[in-house]
This record gives sequence, C-alpha cells and structure tokens, in this order.
Amino acid sequence: MDMTSGNPYALMIGFAMPVFLSQVFQQMYNTADAFIVGRLLGTNALAAVTSSGTLIYLLTSFFMGIAMGGGVIISRYFGAGDRDQVFRAIHTVFAFGLASGFVLTIVGVAFTPTFLRWMQTDPAVMPQAVEYFRYYFLGSMAMVMYNVCCNIMNALGDSRRPLYYLIFSSVLNVVLDLLFIATFGWGVWAAAIATVISQASSVALCMVHLLKKGNVYTVEIRKIRFYGSMLSEIIRFGLPSGVQNSVIAFANVIVQSQINSFGRLATAAYGTYVKIEGFAFLPITSFNMASTTFVSQNLGAKQYDRAKQGARFSIFAAVLLAEIMGILYYSFAPQMIGMFDQTPGVIEFGVRQARTEALFYGLLAFSHSVAAICRGAGKAFVPMVVMLSIWCVLRISYIAAVMHFVGEIGAIYWAYPLTWGISSVIYLVYYLRSDWIHGFEKGMV
Repeated sequence: MDMTSGNPYALMIGFAMPVFLSQVFQQMYNTADAFIVGRLLGTNALAAVTSSGTLIYLLTSFFMGIAMGGGVIISRYFGAGDRDQVFRAIHTVFAFGLASGFVLTIVGVAFTPTFLRWMQTDPAVMPQAVEYFRYYFLGSMAMVMYNVCCNIMNALGDSRRPLYYLIFSSVLNVVLDLLFIATFGWGVWAAAIATVISQASSVALCMVHLLKKGNVYTVEIRKIRFYGSMLSEIIRFGLPSGVQNSVIAFANVIVQSQINSFGRLATAAYGTYVKIEGFAFLPITSFNMASTTFVSQNLGAKQYDRAKQGARFSIFAAVLLAEIMGILYYSFAPQMIGMFDQTPGVIEFGVRQARTEALFYGLLAFSHSVAAICRGAGKAFVPMVVMLSIWCVLRISYIAAVMHFVGEIGAIYWAYPLTWGISSVIYLVYYLRSDWIHGFEKGMV
C-alpha cells in the first residue's frame, strides 16, 4: 500500500485495523497457553508458563529491533520509488532473520535453566518451566521468521495478509492446546509444542505469498544474503531499536525476578496481568506500526507536512484507545484475572497490580507513539537513550531502593506508572522542540 497519497487518516486507520486484529490473534498465542494450562493443569503449571515471559522477550527483542530497522529502510525506499534498494533490503533482512533464529535456538535451549535461576523462579515450578521454555525456544526460527515476514509486508503497507495468516495459526494453536492437554493429557511442555507448530504454519503461509514472482516484495531464495552496504544501513537504523527493546526487556526481567521472590501466587498473578495487559496494549502497537510506516514512506517521498499530520493522528488515536482499555481493565480486573486462575491469592495480587497501573496506559501509549515516530523518521537513537535511562536504569534503581527500604510488592507495581510518566514528559519536549522530521537527510539515527 502506497501511503504517500490519499486521505492520511483513512490510510492509517485502514493500516492499523488489520494490525490490531493481527495483534489480537498474536496475543492469543501467549494467552491460550496460560488460560488452558491454568484451567487444566493448575496454579503451579500456570506459574511455570508465565514465570518468565519476559525471558522470551529479552532474548528475542534485540533481533526484532534490528528487523524493525529493516522495515523502516524498506518503507523509506518504497516511498522513494527505489525498487532495487527495496529488493536488497528485503533479502538482507531475510538473511538476518535466518541467522537470528539459529542463534536464539542454540542460546535459548542451552541456557534456559540458568536464566530461570537468575530470575528466582520458584523451585516448585522450575522443572515445568524448564520444560516449557526449552520446547518454546526450539521454535525460535519460526518465531523470528514470522516477525521478519510481517515486517516486510507491513513496511510495504500490506497489513491484511499477516492478519489472515495469523487468524489461521492462532485458531490452530488453541485447537492443538486443547488436543494435547485436554484430550491426550500431556504436560505443560505440550503447550509450547502447540505454539511452535502454529508459528511454523504462519511462516509457511507468509512464504507462499512472498515467493510469488513479479512483485516488488518477491523473495528469491538464491539471492537471500547480506548485501554489505544495505546491512550496514539496516544496522545503523535498527541497532538503536534493538538496544532499546533489550534494555526494556532487561528491566522487566529484573521486575519479574523480584516479583518471583514473593512466591508462586505472585508469579502466576504477574504473568496473568501481563497477558491481559497485552490486549490493552494492542491499540498502541497498531497505531505505532501504522505511524512508523506512514512517516517513513512520506519522508522518503519528502512529504514533510503529511508526515507530521500522520504523526499527530497516531498519537491521539493510540493515547485515547489505550486509556479506554485501561479504564475497562481497572473496572473488570477481578473477572479478567479470575478467568485464568480462581485461586484467591492470585486474584488479589493481579487485581492490585491492575488497579495500580491500568489508569496510566495513556502515558505508556504516548511514550511508545513518539518512539515509533522517531523510528519512522530515522532517529531511533532518541528512544533508545530515553528507554535506557528511564525504563531501564531509573526503573531498576527504583526497584532496588524500594526492595531495600520497603520490601512490599505494591511498591514494585508503581515502577511502571512512574517511569511511563517521566519518559512521556521527555518525549513531549523532544517532539515539540526538535527537528525530527529531517532525520534521514541529516544522516542521523
């Protein structure tokens, strides 16, 4: 989809809606495992599945950030009408994805027990957690390559096909979860196998489309390699996003490790809260992806006023929708947490966290929206610095202080709203006062 002409609001909504629905089904991957495992295998199994969701994000986030940089480059050259550079960028991103998937598989499988011990996983759930995450990481290649394929299609303005493929694989994931656990009576590891099979099916569907001949996005297997100058450009714009994702993930790992120290009920509650928060976060993700593609394509076409217009709309839409979702989560937290686990302690912890954080989702949306605009403008270094200093260093320092002086789990929950608020103030000043619109021309990141 060419986003350099036509009504910008209609284009962004048209792009964001399939992304939103895709993210709903993507979230089903994660939530179905937790829901079915919690209901059928009990609290210990639920804690095992949710104990280290941040671990997965930590290990994958860096590579995903680099791939996001590739998407920005693809959008930029697509908007400029340079088909040769689009071809090189797509094949370089593909090569990077294959290499990343291989590395993640080796590291994830080999070091899962070590990572879980670092995160203070409850010994009672450790065997099941190791089982689950090792099988999950065996499917790292499928997970990475699906995201690479989606980045390519989204960068070219096609957000519909990823939705169709994800609907199929998400439904397959739920069916396999029920078949393996409810019917066959297999353990928590079977939930990971179901997810891997489902992700692999979505990659297969993506490849059928991307291998079609005669399109600007056509992938030619024999030409998948690292094109030197293009790889350098992708890393230049993607490395800050990769670092940003990693430092956020690292901070969240520290948060989860501290929460894990309060026992399995707190662990299960935190994991359940995060699953539900993932759905509340979907409007933010949808408009962020739309704004990154829109801004990048229009800056590539040197339509600066149009890029600004799209940026303003994406911020407004993301913040409004996120706050609505936050109000709903705040209001119905007991019912939402209870869907996963009826244990009173789990519900108590989960509701407490939801009612600490949910009303501040607008701040979270604003920070991510401006970060997405910066990435689309080729200035990914800015959100990297903000996230590193506020969402990592400050957040970890705060948690270390409150655990030393207070030692109460409620103080940990406040780490998120506080850092969201501070980063939002910084982003507001930057967005209003900087010349972010000319990032590519100045050769800045």
